[in-house]
Amino acid sequence: MLAMLVGVASAKIETERKATPILGSPIATEVTGRVVLVELQESGRTRLTLDVLSTARPTLRYAPDRVRATARQVPDKLLPGEVVRGVVRLMPPSGPVRPGSYDFAFQSYFDGLGAIGFFLRNPVRAGSGPEPAWSQSLAQSVERLRMTIADKIRAVIPGASGEIAAALIAGVRAGIPEAVNEDLRITGLAHVLSISGLHMALAAATIMGSMRALFALFPGFSARYPVKKVAAFVALAGTGFYLLLAGDQVAANRSFLMVAVMLTAILFDRAALSMRNLAIAALIILLITPHEVMGPSFQMSFAATAALIAGYAGWKQWRSKSRRHTPPTSRSPLARILRYLVVLIAGSVATSILAGSATSIFGAYHFQRVSPLTLLANLATMPIIGILIMPPAVLAVALMPLGLEALPLMVMGFGLDLMLGVAHWLAERSPLDAVGIVPASTLTLFTIALVVGCFTTTRLRLLALPFLFAGTLTFAGRQVPDLYISEDARLIAVATETGRLAVNRTRPNAFTTQDWQRAASAMTLVKPEVGKGVDAAPSDHFLCIDDVCTINHSRGGSIMSLPEGRDLKAHCTDAAVIVIDDATVNSRACRGSKQVVLTKRDLAQKGSATITIDPESGKPTVQHALARPYRPWHHHRRFAREARGMAPYKRQPRDAASKPPEQTKPPAGVPAEEPPSTSGSGQPDDPEP
Repeated sequence: MLAMLVGVASAKIETERKATPILGSPIATEVTGRVVLVELQESGRTRLTLDVLSTARPTLRYAPDRVRATARQVPDKLLPGEVVRGVVRLMPPSGPVRPGSYDFAFQSYFDGLGAIGFFLRNPVRAGSGPEPAWSQSLAQSVERLRMTIADKIRAVIPGASGEIAAALIAGVRAGIPEAVNEDLRITGLAHVLSISGLHMALAAATIMGSMRALFALFPGFSARYPVKKVAAFVALAGTGFYLLLAGDQVAANRSFLMVAVMLTAILFDRAALSMRNLAIAALIILLITPHEVMGPSFQMSFAATAALIAGYAGWKQWRSKSRRHTPPTSRSPLARILRYLVVLIAGSVATSILAGSATSIFGAYHFQRVSPLTLLANLATMPIIGILIMPPAVLAVALMPLGLEALPLMVMGFGLDLMLGVAHWLAERSPLDAVGIVPASTLTLFTIALVVGCFTTTRLRLLALPFLFAGTLTFAGRQVPDLYISEDARLIAVATETGRLAVNRTRPNAFTTQDWQRAASAMTLVKPEVGKGVDAAPSDHFLCIDDVCTINHSRGGSIMSLPEGRDLKAHCTDAAVIVIDDATVNSRACRGSKQVVLTKRDLAQKGSATITIDPESGKPTVQHALARPYRPWHHHRRFAREARGMAPYKRQPRDAASKPPEQTKPPAGVPAEEPPSTSGSGQPDDPEP
């Protein structure tokens, strides 16, 4: 009970401490801000994270403290800490693209990001600005160091391999091509891009092994002093520097804490590898950043580590029992080498199976995908990572102050080329990896089974089997939605009988549709047909006539999307589900009918939606992504024009600039909006692109 209360208090304290101000509505404004982060993207554009110093034209009364915006071009040699100015189209972070999926607003709130967007005009330098605090100056120095290291890496290792090397050493990941990211995801090698336990352990082992080998050259010194402890202390300092370069990542923090506890245990002659160390790392992270417990990084990282520690403990226990009754045998040198190779391969297989099994349920829940060939991929690449990638990376960082990093970086680049070649070859031959929506009950039951299996050391482990069986039953009996509706009311997707996903737009948002496709286990996307004089709506794709798109559903009725300005009452009897891209209409206009009507205002208030149609009665059931009362990271949604039932803002003509702006009358019960020139959620004063 005490632990639960401390956890709840920690979560509340973090939520109140962050209190991130988030923009309410999209707006174009001139932003003057201090550069926090400069990220070079694959597309050639640059993404800037800015601490907002001021806004103008219009001045925002409720301006966010930090924003992230993309620019086509930035000033030469722009560094963190400099001040830039530019006109930016800012937008609030979106909610989940479907109920239960990743919530961008949640992550943005705890990252301190109040808006995202893009520059309408390239930013320019704007003087020095006010003096930053010491903590900001320290963070800027670290970012400059990371950028310098990344530039040195790219100068030696070109292309995708250089970007991955920059990610592994300096934590800079923005420039990795999406095709490479996808290959790594399909093959289950995406964990390589995250500075996790594997990288931190290899770095610590490389430093500690190198130090002990150096001390071995001086037998007199090694005989008098505890060189193992000295090497452990140096490894602790080296991994701390590695964490500084890696940035604030859950996997990196967890890995460093684990390695730090293990190395500290060596300093005090304690057991280095135990479940205690994992618990200490988890408690520290949950006390400092408790919101991470909701993310896939925390869950997958700790699940894999717990499974590996439990598996190693079980194997060690079995080995000690078997040795009691088996006398030692003498082997020839060749037999010893062969036995060592067999044990090494078996250990790699066991490690991949344990870690992959422990993390697969979390990956399936968060990303609706598994990696069928992850075992082969990890077996093929782990020797490459352990020999040709991480040791040269550590050596390159150590030699960078001397300017001698080129040779180890070349070896690292060769290893990365081999790894990417394996990943691409396996990705092309990997079967379908989408598993569809995983219910929260399935995740809970499998997590309980994992906890019981990892944290018990006797036959009590068998208690995990009923939970595994129950979790499998809930997954088999899941109910997959038939319709997916975006929170802006513009995009609709329908799962067809042929196993495809039909959408109502010819150019749908790629990220949203990919998420929906994985959730529906539908790899084929069917775009609409623009009809002329055709009245019969098909059942395998949308038919769009005058921007009104319709599709028939196999369980009865049709689904219709209406554009802004259409008369909703005229279509009340035409479809079972109507989605209208208009916030000013009343969804109760079809009162008395059995239709489900979702307006832009409904979706702006409650977020994206899914609809499940009962196979027997044909009755649709709606589920929204958000619920009232809003959590702190969703409060900004109340101030959007759409959530208040107002039409999109339209700029007044120049000859009417002296006249008061025309106000759109909101529905009853909705407060009127202040003039755009003074409202904190005002509208663009500059033309949209």
